[in-house]
Amino acid sequence: MEYIPLLGLTLVLLLTLILPFSVKIIEEEIEIFLFLMGVLAVSISRAWSAHLLLEAIKEPLPITASVLVMGIIFKHLRKKIAPFIKKLGKKLSPEKIVFLTVLLLGFFSSVITAIISAIILSEIVGILKFKREFEIKLIVFACFSIGMGAVLTPLGEPLSTIIVSKLKGEPHNADFFYLFKNFFEYVIPGIFLFSWLASRKASINISSQEGLTEEYHETYSTIFFRTFKVFLFVMALIFLGAGISPLTSRFISSIPVEALFWVNSISSVLDNATLAAAEISPILSDRQITFILMGLIISGGMLIPGNIPNIICASKLNIKSKEWAKIGLPYGLAFMIVYFIALHFLA
Repeated sequence: MEYIPLLGLTLVLLLTLILPFSVKIIEEEIEIFLFLMGVLAVSISRAWSAHLLLEAIKEPLPITASVLVMGIIFKHLRKKIAPFIKKLGKKLSPEKIVFLTVLLLGFFSSVITAIISAIILSEIVGILKFKREFEIKLIVFACFSIGMGAVLTPLGEPLSTIIVSKLKGEPHNADFFYLFKNFFEYVIPGIFLFSWLASRKASINISSQEGLTEEYHETYSTIFFRTFKVFLFVMALIFLGAGISPLTSRFISSIPVEALFWVNSISSVLDNATLAAAEISPILSDRQITFILMGLIISGGMLIPGNIPNIICASKLNIKSKEWAKIGLPYGLAFMIVYFIALHFLA
């Protein structure tokens, strides 16, 4: 590859990693920014083709349709959630309610999408009456759980959509169940652990005062607008991944997997799907992909910008960055260490 295009792609990647974290308007309009960066990357690498355009339109459709359908279904079911939770509260302890909530949202996020899981979580936390500090802890741990569970199918979130899209050819031949088959054993223990952490000491943190509450309610316009943003986001990542693939092929595959795992801790400040688009390539081995993916989904829960569920819950429930980091950083780092050791021996 020529020197100047390689330099241009490096600049695009650096801008993609730095600007969303440092420029507020770009953070707020991340989909448009990534779309422009994707178009620029494809142009620099001269990767435009009819196949790429078709893929950019086709690949976002399943997750986009899922977000739309589940959003409409939830809009009609949300009025039934409060009576159900209150009825459940008479039969189960607060610890069991929180544990089951976080566990089920973690498991089903790969089907109903991480976005809908985060919206349901915000609704349930608004119904349950806990002290604010405990509610923030509950939200953070639940978003870790949702982020991990959502990776098990390409419907779960843009991260999993992008990975399956980029690995569907030889030699990985990724299909709908590729992520489930390869990462189930690593993800499920994490969901259980975060569910347990979220539920600890729930009984002593019950409060009669109002805690976190949603700032707005779902309307059809917000549902359709969110659906469009998801479509544009995934399309942007398809372009970005294709555009910088020459850079990925040249450098990423030669980096030790242990280093990749820790390098991906930057997904705590940048949506992990963006990093997946930049790093994942068919030339990577299964072990490299495992280290990359686990590093992305764990560190993605540490700070608000790291993953879509974090952003949704923090926005809807008005959780500040420092409040999130107080819980997310120490526990996320601890889980990074645990998984790094486990992967070193098991992957």
